[in-house]
Amino acid sequence: MTAVEVATVSYTVSADYFAEVGADFNSEAVDDAVLAELNRIVPKGVVVHRNGKAYAEPEVAAAAREIDWDALLERIDVDQIMATHGR
Repeated sequence: MTAVEVATVSYTVSADYFAEVGADFNSEAVDDAVLAELNRIVPKGVVVHRNGKAYAEPEVAAAAREIDWDALLERIDVDQIMATHGR
C-alpha cells in the first residue's frame, strides 16, 4: 500500500526563537531532533518527512487528517533539545 499525504506540518524551530534564546545552536540538528520526536509520538502508520509533509497509511489516513499537530508539537521539549545541540 502507498501512504497518502494528510497534512503539512511546520515543525522547525523559528529563527526568532533561536534569537530569543540568545545562544548558538546547530539549528539543523535541533530541527532533526524535533522531527524525530514528532515521529515518535504520532500514531502508528503516520510519518512526517523532513519537508514537513505528513503521510499516513490508507487505513489511518482519515484519522491522521484530524491530528492536532500544534498539540503534538507542544508536547515536545524544544528547550531540552536545544540544550543538547548547542555549539
